[in-house]
Amino acid sequence: MGESPDLISDLPQSILENILTHLSIRDAIRTSLLSTKWRYKWSTLTDLAFDEKCVSPSTDRALVETNLVRFITGVLLLHQGPIHKFHLSTSFLQCRPDIDQWLLFLSRNGIKELVLELGEGEFRVPSCLFQCLKLTRLELCHCEFDPPKSFNGFSSLKSLTLHQILVSPEAIESLISGCPLLEFLSLSYFDSLVLSISAPNLMYLYLDGEFKDIFLENTPKLVAISVSMYMHEDVADFEQSSDYNLVKFLGGVPLLEKLVGYIYFTKYLSVGDDPGRLPITYIHLKTIELYQVSFEDANEASPIQLFPLEEESFDLFERDYFEYKLPRLETVRMTDVSGIRNELEFIRFLMGTSPVLETVIVTSSLSDKDARMEMVVELLRFPRVSPRAQLLFLQD
Repeated sequence: MGESPDLISDLPQSILENILTHLSIRDAIRTSLLSTKWRYKWSTLTDLAFDEKCVSPSTDRALVETNLVRFITGVLLLHQGPIHKFHLSTSFLQCRPDIDQWLLFLSRNGIKELVLELGEGEFRVPSCLFQCLKLTRLELCHCEFDPPKSFNGFSSLKSLTLHQILVSPEAIESLISGCPLLEFLSLSYFDSLVLSISAPNLMYLYLDGEFKDIFLENTPKLVAISVSMYMHEDVADFEQSSDYNLVKFLGGVPLLEKLVGYIYFTKYLSVGDDPGRLPITYIHLKTIELYQVSFEDANEASPIQLFPLEEESFDLFERDYFEYKLPRLETVRMTDVSGIRNELEFIRFLMGTSPVLETVIVTSSLSDKDARMEMVVELLRFPRVSPRAQLLFLQD
């Protein structure tokens, strides 16, 4: 009897490549042992991802580091054709000249997506990175980032993530403004950062850190914002601006669909001189989520000032109807709610101005059972313009 046909090896090249892309790089290389037809088929893969799983596990950190460097270097030496995506995620490689050599190699091979998730160290991004002008996605973690003065930005970059990066505010602003196609921006673990963002095509913004001041200077296409705002013990540093933070941050985002805030976000928005009515309405807003946000500061403005009401001052608790509408708001989520006036005022306003509202989720921080019951009763009394609106009350 003859040998059974090798149906897999005879598949079209495009299908074989698709099979390889669903394997780890280590397993993809192992397919070379299947037959002569499979030998080095992996070498034309355009997406390469490396981590500690590429080498045998060991309690000897130095051994794992050495083996990982040899493995990655070997793969790049045997690789043929362009490399569009390179993802390195490891805490073992922090500051090694090998990474510089890999990046130099990638800069000459049409790299489009680069992700470097390194362990905490002093890795300084080499100058060759700034020659990768075809980049569409860049993610850096635990690096020192210092663009040369001649660098004018990445003209094709659409996604930028910087996590715990040592970089000057001027360099970040210059980088962002030098990426005219940028759609996604994530900045996390920055300390005392004052930042102005100009990105006309930006759609998604994620900020997490001790930001002292943020100005969304030119972001008309933003649809989603998530901000985790922390503060130093010296709270006064947070309040040194006469300009109203609410206007600087949310005064120029007319297409906003999702707003998520953590910790001191609303406190930051309340800082500065109140100019009155905002220049825009949030007719596209679908989701509001506020986590661990406190309104207990008596000097803190109510979050209702997010919305440009026709009347400059009135008591919401004396009105059952609002001419102002949030025509697309569907979901509201608030945690650590203690039942103070600003919190209830905000919830009542949203329930009374959102005709398609579906869910309001309130998580209470109150430990006293009677106090929780009083808050539930108060919330249930609030008028709802949406017949589908459901109020869910949860306990931490």
